[in-house]
Amino acid sequence: MTEHLTSEPGHAVVVMGVAGCGKSTIGSLLAARWGVRFIDADDLHPPSNVAKMTAGIPLDDVDRLPWLRRVGTVLAEETVLERDVVVACSALRRTYRDELRRSAGHELAFVHLDADRDLLIDRIAGRSDYFLPPALLDSQLAVLEPLDTDETGVTIDVAEPPDLVVERTATWRRARSTASPR
Repeated sequence: MTEHLTSEPGHAVVVMGVAGCGKSTIGSLLAARWGVRFIDADDLHPPSNVAKMTAGIPLDDVDRLPWLRRVGTVLAEETVLERDVVVACSALRRTYRDELRRSAGHELAFVHLDADRDLLIDRIAGRSDYFLPPALLDSQLAVLEPLDTDETGVTIDVAEPPDLVVERTATWRRARSTASPR
């Protein structure tokens, strides 16, 4: 049985965190559970960003801004058509999340997937098809700003199995949409 993201269409959930936290896995599982579209923001990076990261060079804000705007525009397109969507996007800093909100044109719900460095390194090292080398994890951890109290979101430890992470996220979202539909 598919449960709905909310009772009204046109909502977006951004699954955020550093490399290796499981954004794509959890995001796609949430989207399947809710019967909505899943978008991986990594697929929206321009080739120049992918080339930098593949070479082990961290992105700077000049690299990120056009990408974040593109992700926000995709969010806006989905929600203006009254389609719910789950997006996996690092969204590491508050300013990045603010840009996503600005570009989307509405509030977004963030699910911050959190884990300790050792678990993240193990996960990244186990990937053969991922363009981000493990060496860039430390730069992401240095940039990461946890959700502020005025941001709509939840932080969930991903040391637990994916199905439990998904259940905790769905429980949070249900409680949130019952208390405040938008």
